[in-house]
Amino acid sequence: MKLSTPLMYSGNPRDAADQVVGLEKAGLDTVWVAEAYGFDSPTLMGYLAAKTETIEIGAGILNVFSRTPSALLQTAAGLDNVSGGRAVIGLGASGPQVIEGFHGLPYDKPLGRTREVIQILRQGLRRERLEHQGKIFTLPLPADQGLGLGKPLKILTKVERNAIPIWVAALGDNNVAMTAEVADGWLPFLFLPEKAGDVWGDALAKGTAKRSADLAPLEISAGGMVAIGEGEDTKKLLDLMRPLYALYVGGMGARGKNFYNELACHYGYEKEAKQIQDLYLDGNKRDAEALVPTEWLEAGNLVGPASYVQERIAAFQEAGVTNLQISPVSDDPVATVAQIKEWVS
Repeated sequence: MKLSTPLMYSGNPRDAADQVVGLEKAGLDTVWVAEAYGFDSPTLMGYLAAKTETIEIGAGILNVFSRTPSALLQTAAGLDNVSGGRAVIGLGASGPQVIEGFHGLPYDKPLGRTREVIQILRQGLRRERLEHQGKIFTLPLPADQGLGLGKPLKILTKVERNAIPIWVAALGDNNVAMTAEVADGWLPFLFLPEKAGDVWGDALAKGTAKRSADLAPLEISAGGMVAIGEGEDTKKLLDLMRPLYALYVGGMGARGKNFYNELACHYGYEKEAKQIQDLYLDGNKRDAEALVPTEWLEAGNLVGPASYVQERIAAFQEAGVTNLQISPVSDDPVATVAQIKEWVS
């Protein structure tokens, strides 16, 4: 099992990126760089490439709306070059609030768009001329559109690798099935190992049945906060995750259009999901946070005595996770990473 962490920063991301050097030496395999509607991830990934030597540098994630497939191809090829073949491209549809609110683009056909982007990316990385006749993208632009001067082009520069791992962030059944069919890896969020099979088992099986024999088995990266220690003080650290869970279940979307709220319902927390959303959207964030089920926090994170943390690692592994994603909460995150790395190896 590999070990990864999201790049966590609350202020200057350079400070967080500099800490990755120590985590790399402790055995960290992958760092995931989000962008949402903050700093773009490729810039920070390029910075990390210059600061590190062996760690995989993953976009977690680039949305498939705000960049053209060819722009994503250029980004993937460029990052893979400056990192010496260590890039991982995480893709996702993001959500209507970000795509329509921040980027000003209609949130339409997210699954079909993701599938076609992956097709074009792989074609481009093989340095083939980009010719694609899809339901969403047409390359080159047809002669009756624009100036009619478009012609098939291949990426100008020699690529580091002709195949870069492509991961997809997905939660809904159809999206998860598509991910299991065509992607190299899957990035679920707010993952609960014991209930993952009930929620996504059928979708994963459906997609896997259509998976090309040319692709390796699907990788999965999931995990949570890590704190190793005895007593109630350690367990109370789980409360640090309440604002995050409440934000996604309650505020990351509108009523009737919140993927994370739907996920909470699939986990069996229908009553709590509705209450959290109502409170959060009404501005009562603290009350919403208090209603996040402690059972979910305990199972979705790795917080407690060493033996318990090892049990949670085993649960994630049993659920199919191949890349354990952790966020250390300790005075010495390097030591925490080194300890977890020993347990997952």
